[in-house]
Amino acid sequence: MKYQSQKIAVNFYTAALLLFAVQVVVGIIAALQFMWPDFFILNFNTIRTLHINALVVWLLMGMMGATYYVVTEESETELWSIPLAQLQFWATVIAVSAVVIGYIVMGLFPQANIEVFGTQLLNEGREYIEAPRWADILIVVSVLLFLFNCLMTVFKTRKFTAVQGVLLGGLTFLALMYLPGMFYTKSMVKDQFWWWWVVHLWVEGSWELIAAALLAFMLHKLLGAEVRVLAKWMYIETGLVLFTGILGLGHHYYWIGTPKYWLWVGGFFSSLEPIPLLLMVWDAFRTTRETRVAVPNKIGLYLTVAHAIFNFVGAGLWGVIHTLPQVNKWTHGTQLTTAHGHLAFYGAYVLLIVAMIYVTLPSIRGVKEFNQSKGYLAFWWMTISMVFIVITITGAGMVQTYLERLLGLDYVTVKASYNLWFWIFRAIFGVGFLVGVLILVADFFTLGKKPLPAK
Repeated sequence: MKYQSQKIAVNFYTAALLLFAVQVVVGIIAALQFMWPDFFILNFNTIRTLHINALVVWLLMGMMGATYYVVTEESETELWSIPLAQLQFWATVIAVSAVVIGYIVMGLFPQANIEVFGTQLLNEGREYIEAPRWADILIVVSVLLFLFNCLMTVFKTRKFTAVQGVLLGGLTFLALMYLPGMFYTKSMVKDQFWWWWVVHLWVEGSWELIAAALLAFMLHKLLGAEVRVLAKWMYIETGLVLFTGILGLGHHYYWIGTPKYWLWVGGFFSSLEPIPLLLMVWDAFRTTRETRVAVPNKIGLYLTVAHAIFNFVGAGLWGVIHTLPQVNKWTHGTQLTTAHGHLAFYGAYVLLIVAMIYVTLPSIRGVKEFNQSKGYLAFWWMTISMVFIVITITGAGMVQTYLERLLGLDYVTVKASYNLWFWIFRAIFGVGFLVGVLILVADFFTLGKKPLPAK
């Protein structure tokens, strides 16, 4: 480890992985509630909120930890303020804990979600961004402190790099895109119009910029690839992400009451969205092939390439198959959307953060060689399980589309009678995914701390 302040990344990684485990546990509970709605004390809506919000928060915390590591490395100096980073970490943990407790309290006692100063105390009720207004403000403050600390670190040495620029640009974009979710309009159409700016432009805009920057950083760190070449491809990828992703959000506007021109705008630009993701795959393979150096951290490289591949498959291919309006009018809001969401988040961001942990953690702990077998084991448990989860949900979505949208059967009949076996297999593979996560968490806490097995 070059810089002592890089240790702060471990705090964020720890919180992220623990929250990852919680997210998967509540996901399994949600899967079981598809078969037995009353089997748990909290209802499905509360569990689903916890599942999705935990996903978003742990990925953000992972990105913050990775950014603290990358910014100090690229700036070749210690973090501008370690106490400020620690304050920001604990403020985030306390705010997230309070929000989670609030969700649980509301799940048990819905009447506790009283109105205070014109906003709801525990849950705003807006899908995916349910956090109450006081938590929104704390999140904004936390992100501003984080960005301020990183920018001051960059300005300490004024050593500006392409990775820093794209990474911090993506994080600033991310912070700005949180703001459209903090005001209301009386029109449901307008409310949904702005709400999609938060939901879509986060994951298909700013987060992809962060992914491109971290991918370039990992390829350089693992393979020693030429920075100039990596930067060139990173700029091309990020340019295409913004070109296709910003207007690609039109595929969310098809059926909410916006003008009809969004049908062709959304359809055209959505169909182009897989291109930058395919470039990332090509970039990873090209760099790996051309450098041809011995890589001690094989699991780090393995996960980096896996992230690029599954980002393209999950976010690109699995998305584009049902974003054209001619297809989307039948599949909109079905389990096919859920399948796309699961594979996209796993490939684009879960594997990204896991790869960053395996690339940076050995350096932070000062080890050059470590037992990598558990890393592979965790990856395959999670990946095989996720592939089968996506297959089962996709199958359920196809049945749902045919029976509900074409034959006119009602939602409950299809869910309870025709898709039962899909829910059973999804729960089983969910447990398999949890096994992989637990192996990952255990490996995180012991990596580099035990002697290597005899060869």
